[in-house]
Amino acid sequence: MTTRKDRLRKLVKVQEQLKALHETRHATFLTTAAAAEAEAKELVERFDADQSLAGLFPDLYHRRIANALVRQEASLESARREAALIATATARTNMVERAYKDVRRRDERERSDRERLDLITQKRGHE
Repeated sequence: MTTRKDRLRKLVKVQEQLKALHETRHATFLTTAAAAEAEAKELVERFDADQSLAGLFPDLYHRRIANALVRQEASLESARREAALIATATARTNMVERAYKDVRRRDERERSDRERLDLITQKRGHE
């Protein structure tokens, strides 16, 4: 039979894993946004460079730059959503950790009280 303490301990672990997942996703979205931004900058630099083929295919360059910027904004928006989920997961984790610590302290106090009672009972039995 699992106790409330055991369930809370497992829930803390799950909440921490969920938080880590959101942190990983957040970092991935930020990395993707940075890569898209770098791609857009590189394309703009190539477009402006002498001897560039951009003069032959300006629409292609403009479309690729626009697509990179759209990907960047989409990744940044996803990162913002993940940041909100991280905040929520952090709050939940903290709440569950407090509940777990409270239950653990209560269990320790009850065990200590029982041990003292047992000692008192044993001393009275020997008298």
